[in-house]
Amino acid sequence: MAHKQTPAAQPAPKRFELLTLGDELLLGRTANGHLLFIGDQLARRGVQLAANVVLPDDAETIAAQFARSWARSAVVITTGGLGPTCDDLTREAIADVLGRKLVFDKAVEQTIVERFAKLGRKMTPNNLKQAFRPEGAEVLPNPFGTAPGLWLEQDGKVLVMLPGPPNELQPMWLNEVAPRLARQRLLGRRESFIQLRTAGVGESALETKLMPVLTKYPGVEIAYCAHPFSVDVRLGWSQGRASEVQAKKLAQECAALLGDDLFSIGSDTLAEAVSDLLRQAGKTLAVAESGTGGLLAMAFTDLAGATKFFQGGVISYRNSGKVILLDVPESLIEQHGAVSAEVAAAMATGVAEKLVADFGVSLTCCATAGVRSHALPAGTIFIGLHSPDGVWCKRLDYPGIGAAVRARAINAALDWLRRELLREQRSRPTKKPAAAPAVR
Repeated sequence: MAHKQTPAAQPAPKRFELLTLGDELLLGRTANGHLLFIGDQLARRGVQLAANVVLPDDAETIAAQFARSWARSAVVITTGGLGPTCDDLTREAIADVLGRKLVFDKAVEQTIVERFAKLGRKMTPNNLKQAFRPEGAEVLPNPFGTAPGLWLEQDGKVLVMLPGPPNELQPMWLNEVAPRLARQRLLGRRESFIQLRTAGVGESALETKLMPVLTKYPGVEIAYCAHPFSVDVRLGWSQGRASEVQAKKLAQECAALLGDDLFSIGSDTLAEAVSDLLRQAGKTLAVAESGTGGLLAMAFTDLAGATKFFQGGVISYRNSGKVILLDVPESLIEQHGAVSAEVAAAMATGVAEKLVADFGVSLTCCATAGVRSHALPAGTIFIGLHSPDGVWCKRLDYPGIGAAVRARAINAALDWLRRELLREQRSRPTKKPAAAPAVR
């Protein structure tokens, strides 16, 4: 008689800690982008950071905190402090805690020498400090800088030491660190969640809308992440309480409920969703900005192949630029103000006509308290949309700091254009309506 096997219990996840080093982080001169990147990369593979500690460039402080983290964690990751200057103290402090002497690596020295030669720069002697490593540590190659990363295993634990510059750290993580952690089964080999990206609906309203289907799958892990004018929902199975199959079923039911509020299942941005729709329709786009400084245009120029649909953009910050570059009547600005529905509509039409585009999107806003137009409060946003069917304008009021106002304005403009492209797509009799994004 055959016996039915029960699934083995999932092992408890290993504890990961991240130590980010640098006085510049504590002084607020540099954002802690390493936490954002590494935290996200780990979460994608089913691991949540247990702690992130930001430390100054002080050997005693580094050593004390590393000793605490090493005692309680399976994996400790450090960022920064591996460079050539006197304030780069990470390798020395950690080697002392681990009881390992520093050894000079001739292969690393050769790599540093070759890099300086390739750049046509003279190498100063202090650069050789980067060729020292704790005895027994493996070197992680750094093709974009002089400070190699380091990988060390001791007492059944893993230490990963990464350089500080993001353009060096991120490729090293993706090409060296993540594959090694996956091989040791400290990370999943692929993402352990499904992400649904929505726009135009708030976090609390989104949860309320999805609650009828979420309660049907109690084992699926639910997490929300709010951005300006958009919210992500992650459906996960990393702790073994639900299966990938259940999460995919839930994702499909959520997609059906969300309709056009859902713009991606995966990691695509709003700009990518819009670009896909423009390509499908064979349409072109131009943008005009006053107050967002070219950020809307950059959302498209950052995409590969944008020349197929993106005609360009105009940053018309001063009123004279709106008149000269976009043919906005001066009388319109005098009567209604530069931040107004009428000017936004004229900007959208002007940029579409000047750059010969099917669609024109404009943004004019009071992004900061120091900018005023006809006594409008900071956070007032007008979006103009020119399409083959006409021109419209929309007003948003979003009190907040300038960066948040601009981010919300850009996402709101992208989402409005996306919905207009979906509406136009459905109105074409020879085309099938756009299907909801597929769960892969």
